[in-house]
Amino acid sequence: MPAMNADQAITPGRLRAMKSAGERIAVLTAYDASFGRLLDEAGLDLILVGDSLGMVVQGHDSTRPVTMDDMVYHSACVARGVHRALLAVDMPYRSYDSPEQALANARRLLAEGGAAMVKLEGGGERVEVVRRLTAEGIPVCGHLGLLPQSVEGPEGYRVQGREPEDARRILEDARALEAAGADLLVLECVPAALGAEVSRTVSIPVIGIGAGPDCDGQVLVVYDMLGITSGRRPRFVKDFLAAAGSVPAALAAYVAEVRSGRFPGPEHSY
Repeated sequence: MPAMNADQAITPGRLRAMKSAGERIAVLTAYDASFGRLLDEAGLDLILVGDSLGMVVQGHDSTRPVTMDDMVYHSACVARGVHRALLAVDMPYRSYDSPEQALANARRLLAEGGAAMVKLEGGGERVEVVRRLTAEGIPVCGHLGLLPQSVEGPEGYRVQGREPEDARRILEDARALEAAGADLLVLECVPAALGAEVSRTVSIPVIGIGAGPDCDGQVLVVYDMLGITSGRRPRFVKDFLAAAGSVPAALAAYVAEVRSGRFPGPEHSY
């Protein structure tokens, strides 16, 4: 495959080609134009406007209070700073309960927010939503494992898929989302062995966060990898700013370590 021009925009097809070629995909979140620009310049392949903004920007204790208007606003801000990376945006809690509702809201994120892809949580129960969106030409990223929009209280943030039955369900859900037309999958907080199995099983790229080193790519909340999030740091997080000394250097280090497979290490996996 010819080398991609540094200024060439990333597409879902390019991410799939990266998986086929064994090239690791580097992903971080952003919530404003300044970070959007910095991540784009650092060579991130995909930038995610996460509903994690409800916690790290708005100060809530979960992602549930985040609204569609919030996501459209922050997506539009980030989009103004991004020219090369693929921009994916979370669909917030209760914004995709039906295929019709999901389609209307996804269209807002693309038209008003400048998104190129939408992300939603859930497995088999979301198949009809994914099928409807992709039939309308809207790229979709699924999200399995730990589902933050479904967490009830701090005790809900725990590793998923440890039991064989739960692992089988996650694997079946991954296959179902791919069959429905999803272009990408985020896999959060599962044992490393399951992350590797899901990545081998589906042909779409699997982006891990606490899912081990064998996923096709990695994502972190940008504030987490810069060490500026308060509270207990999850096991899968590494502070890249501490050693790098500047934000651009930290972002470059993250991209380099994801590309080379140095991050995540065993100490970041379950």
